[in-house]
Amino acid sequence: MLDLHALYEIITFAIGDTKAGSKMGKLQVKNLDNGTVLNCILWEETLNRLDSKLFRTNNHIRINAGTYNEKYNNCLVSDISLVKEAKLGLDEEQREEIFAKIMGFVNEIQDKKLSEFVAGLLFEYEKEFKVTPAAKLMHHNYIGGLLEHTYECLDIAKTVLTKCNDKISPDIVYAACILHDFGKIFEYVVDLETGLIEYNEEFRKDWRTHSQWGFSICMNNGFKEIAKMIAAHHGRTDWGALIDLNEKDAEPYMYIIHHIDDLSAKFGKISISDIG
Repeated sequence: MLDLHALYEIITFAIGDTKAGSKMGKLQVKNLDNGTVLNCILWEETLNRLDSKLFRTNNHIRINAGTYNEKYNNCLVSDISLVKEAKLGLDEEQREEIFAKIMGFVNEIQDKKLSEFVAGLLFEYEKEFKVTPAAKLMHHNYIGGLLEHTYECLDIAKTVLTKCNDKISPDIVYAACILHDFGKIFEYVVDLETGLIEYNEEFRKDWRTHSQWGFSICMNNGFKEIAKMIAAHHGRTDWGALIDLNEKDAEPYMYIIHHIDDLSAKFGKISISDIG
């Protein structure tokens, strides 16, 4: 239910088209008093009156005017005010620092062909890599989120490798950590002024997911083990994996990026509030 006295935090926001051809905003917010989630609709007239920066993920807002619709379990909102503006994500200095740390791991890759391949992608898409979020909603969903998530995976991998008794090459683990989500630089579009994240519809016309992109580019360059690790890193096909780890014959090395990625996604700096 709508509480006009409550403080809400924005979870996600998107603009779509109505059947009549006008614009409609879909806003999801969380009541900071009791944790309940409220789904809101804003018509085009309201959107035109409000600053788009109001809808930044993690902003704290008050809903000044609106009506609750029990039939559709949502609220039609006509006025919002900003209480606390959320950070957009990592600042430039933080992004540069983390990028340098990631390049440090690249320099540890002994296989020259692999090291040059990974470094080449990082430098070719450096600008995009430094600002892309790691997700639209689930984790690291802020400017620089992919950078943060990638470094967390590498840091976790460094510890995990000390327990693997030389059964897996650090080269392929580090490369897979860097490349498992690299396709997200094409999959997402982030507004650097508002922090709003959308899917790149042009990318989705040609590719199933970022995992398919990563799998394909690694296979095409002869790095089959890394390609399989990327294909399996979501764990199950119904979670978006191209290779389901529940299959009987999955090789042991194919599990490692899935678990590393999952640890970062659940315990890393997963939201803007975590980065201070």
